[in-house]
Amino acid sequence: MPTEWTVRAITRAMLPVLLVLTLVELGSGLVLGSFEAQLLRYPSLLVLVPVTIGTAGNLGSVLAARLSTSFHLGTLSFSPRDDELAGNAVATLALAVTVFPVIGAGAWAATFLVSGDTSLALRTVVIVALSSGISLAVLAVLVTFSATYVAYRFGLDPDDVVIPVVTNVCDVLGVLVLFGVAQVLV
Repeated sequence: MPTEWTVRAITRAMLPVLLVLTLVELGSGLVLGSFEAQLLRYPSLLVLVPVTIGTAGNLGSVLAARLSTSFHLGTLSFSPRDDELAGNAVATLALAVTVFPVIGAGAWAATFLVSGDTSLALRTVVIVALSSGISLAVLAVLVTFSATYVAYRFGLDPDDVVIPVVTNVCDVLGVLVLFGVAQVLV
């Protein structure tokens, strides 16, 4: 991990990561564009997109911050039997289970209030949001654990690397998972 806090050292560590993440985000936009017809047909799904990917990124970021703190305190262990690691993963999943149904209901209500559109039932939107949210939470945990481990192995500061990686990857996964779930349930 770099011990100096200079613009040059931070740029050298982060520029390659940010360039790759820019390409990842471009891919996310292309995937989102391919689902335009379904979004226009079901406006509730359109409302779900930014909130779902944002919340998945936020859940991963909170977990990343906790892991980074443990790393700096010297208490982080990548053992599958580590109770603290498992507890953080379970807490992330529990947050997803409580937050995503509210997101689904809010997306449906916002769509109804703005356009009067009820092409998808409230129950359907909530189930799509919850299913997507749980899937994304599992993926966010895996991405966060992986990114933290890779940062550790390459001697990078997880504070600098992990959160940008997690939020960008969750953007792409959020789009893919939301539309995969929508294809199955709608």
